[in-house]
Amino acid sequence: MIPQYLVDFDLSELAVIDTDVIVIGSGIAGLYTAIKASEDRRVTMITKKSLMESNTRYAQGGIAAVISEEDSPASHREDTLLAGAGLCSLEAVNILVTEGPEGVKDLITLGTAFDLENGELALTKEGAHSHRRILHANGDATGYEIVRALSEQVAGHGNIDIWHDHYAIDLITEDGECLGALVQRPDGERVFLRGNSTILCSGGAGQLYRYTTNPEVATGDGVAMAYRAGAVIRDLEFIQFHPTSLCYPGAPRFLISEAVRGEGAILRNIHGERFMGKYHELLELAPRDIVARAIVSEMEATKSSIVYLDITHETPETIKHRFPTIYETCIGYGLDMTTDWIPVAPAAHYMMGGVRTGRHGETSIRRLFACGEVSSTGVHGANRLASNSLSEAIVFGRRIVERIRQTEPLTKTGAGIASRENRRDPVMQPVVERRLKLQKVMVRNVGLRRTKEGLLKGLDELKRQVPIFGAALHTREQFEFANMLTCALLLAESALAREESRGGHYREDFPERNDAHWRKHILRQRDKGMLEETSDDV
Repeated sequence: MIPQYLVDFDLSELAVIDTDVIVIGSGIAGLYTAIKASEDRRVTMITKKSLMESNTRYAQGGIAAVISEEDSPASHREDTLLAGAGLCSLEAVNILVTEGPEGVKDLITLGTAFDLENGELALTKEGAHSHRRILHANGDATGYEIVRALSEQVAGHGNIDIWHDHYAIDLITEDGECLGALVQRPDGERVFLRGNSTILCSGGAGQLYRYTTNPEVATGDGVAMAYRAGAVIRDLEFIQFHPTSLCYPGAPRFLISEAVRGEGAILRNIHGERFMGKYHELLELAPRDIVARAIVSEMEATKSSIVYLDITHETPETIKHRFPTIYETCIGYGLDMTTDWIPVAPAAHYMMGGVRTGRHGETSIRRLFACGEVSSTGVHGANRLASNSLSEAIVFGRRIVERIRQTEPLTKTGAGIASRENRRDPVMQPVVERRLKLQKVMVRNVGLRRTKEGLLKGLDELKRQVPIFGAALHTREQFEFANMLTCALLLAESALAREESRGGHYREDFPERNDAHWRKHILRQRDKGMLEETSDDV
């Protein structure tokens, strides 16, 4: 059993710091929500590294919103529902497609400089979108530009207190209500940060896998923290593997944006043959899960660890203008996109599931909200449509702040709350080794293609690490590993339960989608175990 708290503490012995709104995380969801909340509230933002280190920063493709007169919210909704494979929430998707354009305008007001063409916002098209509706910045550095603009707003704001290099260990709850967070300072001191409202904006869990486009900080902290606190977790089995990450000796798993295929790049196997025609009529612009599995099949058939992405038919000027970041990164490793085929392979990219929320980001715990990748709003269903994630963070961040303004002041103090499990310092294998072992288990057994046999084997190996929850943990690395293990166990158990293939979950022993039995969500709650919930996507 995973305990409610990771460490022993007694709140009566800790310093208490009061604030109105606690924001945990500093990606687009955290930054934007903090800015909106700070208009009439005191906000304390906790970031375990720095403001600029988040998944958002690495988002290249852009942000999806209906801007063009040739496009419509109805068309955006249809594309989103189609990608979500029967598990989207119709209401959540409607909110996204109708409120997204206003959110984009807000980002522009806050200083985000999106690319222009002839004085108008430049729009591109990505896989599974029926219209050009992706706004981008500096070609392929959209996430970086948004984080830059929002960070500048946050850094100079009198109502926002930023706690750099602080770690939120756990949420403090009493009678189903969140009172705030137990936070460890850089010097190891622990404090109780108490707030009227707590918003999880802690991002995804790409680091569960050995190969990921996510930064080091994406360790699933928010999902694990919320699960321990008793919140409902939904759809964790759906993991999106980006089909095309750079796979080259000495280079990190750098994302080669979907937009490169959107602009006409084609996939070739190591024999130089274009192969997507064998797998889907949309070829390179098929949904991500289909492209990723096609690449793995092709790699196996050709006994290779890579395929190639070829955009050499475009002019060098077009490539350098549209994809400056990707071009410069590849050049740094001796690869020239204008003349060379780029070696790529799939890598873990995005977590569709997360902490279940309502239409205003509210979780099943009072005063606790979730926004961005850590949340499960119902927008993405079983497979996220490209570039919907940044829009989702803005749209639901704004809605969370609306709800917070209606929330009564906190009356509970947390007096008397303590966790005394008498944890001991065990002789522990170094955390870096444990982490690597977990990542390898996940790639091998809970990755792009899954089977009952593999999932059971993976679960068996993961369960051997469970004694860590009875250990006295002190460092950020130890807390992160405990959170990764929590998420890995929940993910593998959910994947084992779902005996079908849908979106980002593929079972080789159940390769077909089964709407008769599985058009529903798998929920996880610490005290109640595994539950199910019907989908309203018709």
